[in-house]
Amino acid sequence: MIERLVTPVAIVGGGIVGASAALALRRMGLAVVLLERDFCGSRSSGVNYGGVRRQGRPMAQLPLAERAHRIWARLPELIGIDGEYVRSGHLKLARSEEDLASLEAYRERAREHGLDLEIVAGHAFRARYPWLGQRALAGSLSPEDGHANPRLVSPAFARAAARLGADVREQTRVDEVAHDGRDFVLRCGDRLEVRARFLLNCAGAWAGAIAERFGEPVPMTSGHPNMAVTEPLPLFMDVNIGVEGGGIYGRQVARGNCVIGGGQGYGLDAERARPAREAIFALLVQAAELFPELRHAHVIRSWSGTEGYLPDRDPVIGFSTTTPGLVHAFGFAGAGFQIGPAVGEVLAELVRDGATPTPIAAFSITRFTGAERAAQPAAAAPR
Repeated sequence: MIERLVTPVAIVGGGIVGASAALALRRMGLAVVLLERDFCGSRSSGVNYGGVRRQGRPMAQLPLAERAHRIWARLPELIGIDGEYVRSGHLKLARSEEDLASLEAYRERAREHGLDLEIVAGHAFRARYPWLGQRALAGSLSPEDGHANPRLVSPAFARAAARLGADVREQTRVDEVAHDGRDFVLRCGDRLEVRARFLLNCAGAWAGAIAERFGEPVPMTSGHPNMAVTEPLPLFMDVNIGVEGGGIYGRQVARGNCVIGGGQGYGLDAERARPAREAIFALLVQAAELFPELRHAHVIRSWSGTEGYLPDRDPVIGFSTTTPGLVHAFGFAGAGFQIGPAVGEVLAELVRDGATPTPIAAFSITRFTGAERAAQPAAAAPR
């Protein structure tokens, strides 16, 4: 017999964005049903690198990143664990004078956002980071950025939402979604039907199918990052490392393991991905060049996942232009872990208030559809 639920808000996707939205909605007193086809935080939200950085983001994302930065400071209060979150600092490396000039220009553009970026170069750079290889010439340090363990943090947001009364359904695939003129109707096989006034589309790399279902196709593609982790080593890397222009990133956890990433793997099918052998080899060559301590380290695991990328590398966040009550949040291009908790709060505000104080106009789906903004319905109320 099919189970039927009626709720003000349904969320498709239990990654860090969807789970954060569920938690924020419950903290506002709104009922919510969260539907996740696998386990919450098991997809890109749980297999990413774990960088919690503001530095390097496009200017339009920095207000979200600043809001998220304040949320991350309250992590144990919100989700019950610290998630191995460390404000180690984020050092973005320059490997050429052109890279250094780019980092300096970014510092000027980002000055008003409170990142307190510090350019470190010359003898001071070598003295502060003697463990870096000679290819690194200088760096831009964001002292309050850091890293965390996504395998702990992302599921913990969903558990925290459930403790506050969110109806979290894992291993519950949404097979059909429609709008009957008043409510969204979601069907999960012959097991469950959910009716909701608001639908939050937080389905990650698969969210494009929902947008297209409601007449808003977007040019989203899938990416599959290469990730690897070493055996535990003596601690040497005391900051989260990125590189201007991309290519490689790395961090070391308290147990001594070094997590490194870069390059692309490949998709086995629509739901599974693997690291690419050649890309892993290239990644390890770069890692040994930048981090000489890794030259003889053993890699104990490598992995990949599936992330959604839009052409401008910015996400879609905000109301649908075709369907009242539909709110999108997807396409984070591998950089959604840090801003995810802030996006969740923004989504909850859109549901409750019809607006948010955090600027999100740059992330409207209209930049791909060319549509005008649709009028939005009144905020949801518990029922």
